[in-house]
Amino acid sequence: MGDFPFWLRAQHLLNFFLIGLLLRSGWQIIATHPRFYWRNDCGPGTEWIKFTKRVVPPEEGAFMARDDESELPSWLALPGGKNIGLGRHWHGVVTLLWLLNGFVYVFLLFATGLWRRIIPTSFDVFPEAWREFVSYIQLQVPSIEHYQPYGALQQLAYTAVLFVFAPLMMVTGPIMSPAVIGRFPWYPKLFGGRQAARSIHFLGMVAISIFVVTHVAMVFLVHRQHNILHMVFGSSTDTSRYGVALMLFLATIVLVVSAWIAISYLSLIDIRKTQKFLFAILEPVRRLTVNKFASRTRQLGTYTEADISPYHWSNGRHPTPEESPEWTELAQNDFRDFVLEIGPPENPVRVTGDEIKALPQQTQIAMHTCMQGWTGIAKWTGPKVMDLMALGGERPADAQYLMVTSFGYAQKMHGDKPLEPYYSCIPLADCMEDESIFAWEMNDKPLPWTFGAPMRIRIESIHGYKMVKYIRRVEWIHDYSSYGDGMGGTREDSGYQVINARI
Repeated sequence: MGDFPFWLRAQHLLNFFLIGLLLRSGWQIIATHPRFYWRNDCGPGTEWIKFTKRVVPPEEGAFMARDDESELPSWLALPGGKNIGLGRHWHGVVTLLWLLNGFVYVFLLFATGLWRRIIPTSFDVFPEAWREFVSYIQLQVPSIEHYQPYGALQQLAYTAVLFVFAPLMMVTGPIMSPAVIGRFPWYPKLFGGRQAARSIHFLGMVAISIFVVTHVAMVFLVHRQHNILHMVFGSSTDTSRYGVALMLFLATIVLVVSAWIAISYLSLIDIRKTQKFLFAILEPVRRLTVNKFASRTRQLGTYTEADISPYHWSNGRHPTPEESPEWTELAQNDFRDFVLEIGPPENPVRVTGDEIKALPQQTQIAMHTCMQGWTGIAKWTGPKVMDLMALGGERPADAQYLMVTSFGYAQKMHGDKPLEPYYSCIPLADCMEDESIFAWEMNDKPLPWTFGAPMRIRIESIHGYKMVKYIRRVEWIHDYSSYGDGMGGTREDSGYQVINARI
């Protein structure tokens, strides 16, 4: 039987640690929308599986997507609570580390020739695996000579994880990015659509979870001494070291599990520092990848009216009279008196709704993606962002962001501060994309209250939390750090998302 070299043992341990973080951050993400679909419209009752007893009424806006969010304990999820922002950041960072470790592992596997131990080289592996399976269900354990060093079932399981499930997770993960599916609309179609890809990603997670649990259990149930000596010392020849190996093995598992849980609680001690730390790691990767992608679905005619969702989820209820008596008064008159303010609040240019509608209008059928996981397809109409902003005069030379402020208010504030108007700062490059518009019409009708009347912004390369609804004022700014809590928007300030919403 072959020994286990140090690099193999070290990478197994690192992979165990990273897989735990990946799963726990993935559960955090799932908890925000615990439903899975095969269809892109995500309508009530179309789930093939759900992890909630909540019933969604058929009327749009009666039940918000945020109402469906579940709160998980920090010992289970990373970081726990209702922290989808940090959960997504952790998932991204750990994915990068997991991929790096995986590529190194596969390279060394082939470079050293150890792949022959894992990957079957004969079709005889299938009848051997069946005989092995029958032995297990009969509560019999094949003799130690059966493992050279792995049994047939182990070989098939390892091969499936390495070359089926792990790659499947790698290729379906990017489909969660609106920038990726907007730039390459053919890509999600390979898997049956964006929601089908999300479901496949979920099933891959389930398969890997079952593998990890089974793998650890079999270490103890089948030739425990042989397995633990190999995993700790690389060889089982010196059985006198078994006691030490067992203690080290158990201590390592306890240490890893403790680290998983500790990372959750440490993340929540200073959420803002955690947010900034994870953003600093991920942003260079975004700049090299998704920042280069602009949506082309309108240009390519990816979606048609037949694709429009019969039910479209939404988040954020319309302003109340207490929050915004101005919006309430406008709504009573069907927003005929709506005036958009362009520029700083002390000296804005005021643009009427008629002037907005007199601009060249663009219609686009697009997929709305929410960082919670749900999607919806709708038809939006309105002027391009840059065309409308031109009504406010020449753009300042140092302008880097468009700050969009809502009549509506934040749902919560960092540090439990008093609620403030919802706002978002959008990078200039995003505003200049072809599919960036100020929408005042949805599905050939005036924008409904639920979806942001009288006007909202649509930028199809980013997630929905940046697309401000109930717009009151827009303004070019140079630096977002002096507004709000300095993170780039309400969801960044209080929901701990990041200003880059492309993934």
